[in-house]
Amino acid sequence: MTAIAIVAIIAWVIVSITGSHRSKNLKKANQEVSRLESEIAQLKERVEVLEKIVTDSNYDLKKQFDDLEKDKVA
Repeated sequence: MTAIAIVAIIAWVIVSITGSHRSKNLKKANQEVSRLESEIAQLKERVEVLEKIVTDSNYDLKKQFDDLEKDKVA
């Protein structure tokens, strides 16, 4: 009977320890996911800004002028 009690206590301790490690790991994983989602949102905003700049008709005109100036110098 004593052996059953000891085994039960050891099993309870093992379950408690592994459960706390899982919750810590889960919390770290959730924090990492949140950080990555934030970074993705920032990168999407940057891409949108770059797309606006590149598709702007004035950008193409400036690029053409720069190319002409480079040809002139060379």
